[in-house]
Amino acid sequence: MGGEKENLDLSDLNSSLPAAAAALSAEDRVGLVNALKDKLQSLAGQHADVLESLSPNVRTRVEFLRGIQSQHDEIEAKFFEERAALEAKYQKLYEPLYAKRYDIVNGVVEVDGAAKEPTSENAAEGGDSDAKGIPDFWLTALKTNDVLTEEIQERDEPVLKYLKDIKWSRIDDPKGFKLEFFIDTNPFFKNSVLTKSYHMVDEDDPILEKAIGTEIEWYPGKNVTQKILKKKPKKGSKNTKPITKTEECESFFNFFSPPQVPDDDEDIDEEAADELQGQMEHDYDIGSTIRDKIIPHAVSWFTGEAVQAEDFDDMEDGDEDDDDDDDDDEEDDEDDEDEDEDDDEDEEELSKPTKKVAGKPKGPAKGGAQGNAEQPTECKQQ
Repeated sequence: MGGEKENLDLSDLNSSLPAAAAALSAEDRVGLVNALKDKLQSLAGQHADVLESLSPNVRTRVEFLRGIQSQHDEIEAKFFEERAALEAKYQKLYEPLYAKRYDIVNGVVEVDGAAKEPTSENAAEGGDSDAKGIPDFWLTALKTNDVLTEEIQERDEPVLKYLKDIKWSRIDDPKGFKLEFFIDTNPFFKNSVLTKSYHMVDEDDPILEKAIGTEIEWYPGKNVTQKILKKKPKKGSKNTKPITKTEECESFFNFFSPPQVPDDDEDIDEEAADELQGQMEHDYDIGSTIRDKIIPHAVSWFTGEAVQAEDFDDMEDGDEDDDDDDDDDEEDDEDDEDEDEDDDEDEEELSKPTKKVAGKPKGPAKGGAQGNAEQPTECKQQ
């Protein structure tokens, strides 16, 4: 290596530009290539500067560590590859189970032991004896989860009653995942499937690049993400018709209109960027909750067992924290006892008679007031 900087072969950089760059003019392409070259050379220079600041022996050891790191990266790449293959394998094993769940929930098939005809006993127990499948299955499962129940408004519930199934799948180009919400024919919108896709910069980290949702084709007057406000015209106004105004409102279906990142970073200030980041993180939290919790364990969320399991986990975590707190409390108690002992010792010392040096008594001050000399304490009988 010596002290020379590493040379980068940038001769093929122009041909390896992404396809989107093909639309640029020749002059712009040259500018883009030069900018990339400058950036890469700058990074290479920083790397070389770090190595050059080291002594030859230390630099040799660092180079050896870089070789170990390369071996680690190769193994890690195989791990990610095998993990993806393993997940794909088990996802296929889950699919028949999800298909059976779909058939039962939507009344396509009947399970053994369920009466095909409603009986008087079933009718007495509840009013859904004539219902097919499991009414409000997905609505109930979604509402039971703490993250999702915050998103579901009262106006959303009649719409979500038509939800038949939720599925998720990986997408490879770009990396990420897609959620699919299958909706029965309903009086609210035309779509039979609503999708939400998450594109990741780094799926293993993960870093969200952007999210894309289906544009919902609402029927007139049925859009639950909006509310129409009517305002009476001012007195004396020539226009006697009420003034109508459409206003966006909170709704679960805003999930399909995710926050968008502006193309130009200069179009957004720091405060707005922080707010946008928070919105994107919250949006991803909703999507990953549906993917990782609701879809694989839907019946447990429907019955509420999943909540109990999470509460139990929280209790265990809380117990560990309590143990730590108890240890801290014991230490505090010991410290308090030590302080009390110190206070007792101080009180004992204060109660002991102290020697006083008698000073020259002062005569009475003018006006009859006594001076600063100590006066004997009077003992009065009660």
